[in-house]
Amino acid sequence: MFLGSLAGGWLAATRLRAASIPKIGVQLYTVRTELEKDFEGTLARIAQIGYKEVEFAGYFNHTPAQVRAVLAKNGLTSPSAHIDYASLAPDKLPAAIDAARTIGHKFLVNPWLDETMRKQPNVWKTVAETYNRAGALCRKAGIQFAYHNHNFEFVAVDGRLPYDLLLESCDPRLVQMEMDLCWITAAGRDPLEYFRKYPGRFSMVHVKGLAKVPATGAATPIDKVLPDVVDVGHGDVIDWKKIFAQAKQAGIKHYFVEHDVPKAPFDSLKNSYDYLKALQF
Repeated sequence: MFLGSLAGGWLAATRLRAASIPKIGVQLYTVRTELEKDFEGTLARIAQIGYKEVEFAGYFNHTPAQVRAVLAKNGLTSPSAHIDYASLAPDKLPAAIDAARTIGHKFLVNPWLDETMRKQPNVWKTVAETYNRAGALCRKAGIQFAYHNHNFEFVAVDGRLPYDLLLESCDPRLVQMEMDLCWITAAGRDPLEYFRKYPGRFSMVHVKGLAKVPATGAATPIDKVLPDVVDVGHGDVIDWKKIFAQAKQAGIKHYFVEHDVPKAPFDSLKNSYDYLKALQF
């Protein structure tokens, strides 16, 4: 009886124990200007703040071997990198995959479709087909392909949300989602609804604060939203505890802090890191 009570108490305590982010990462677009000036020094400062993982958006004239060496020197890993849509062409993607394998990326992510392309008829069907093809090639090399959203994917096209079309048309084994939690919030959508409907599809998230949700939602031009991007946990409206409490359902493996337009990038990254390091959910 006594042992049973102890076991029951231990199980209850385990269930009640709060979770936290095991490794906090950063999307290096935040420090793009600094990387261009001082690649090695910038990564060193990222590591000094406490970040363990980085996601690249360009290598700034460094070879994959050089990138790998700088990461190792600073105790960093890079699970993921962003590549542009043009790099998904069959004659270009193999080079991106080779670089990923050298550096140690486990994911390659397409983060953007330009406005001209988005205006083309049936573009999202074409994009889904491209992603499935790219995802199959990546999978053969042991790399997972993924897509990163902004807000425009939540504006209906021919009666459907492009984001929904991608989730439904892309093979989940070949195409995962890197959900930008700021942009989906700015679009007026609830990430938890997507976690419930498409469990396990969101391997990575971008973590950045938002001061307010624009009145025009997903239709708001991106440049009108950017002034309201803030450091995580510093005057933002996003309920991080509520979202991260569903990390297992979503399938989240990596959390990348980002700020598109920081006035002082390293201060911004430290503010966000300190908040997330202390966050329990």
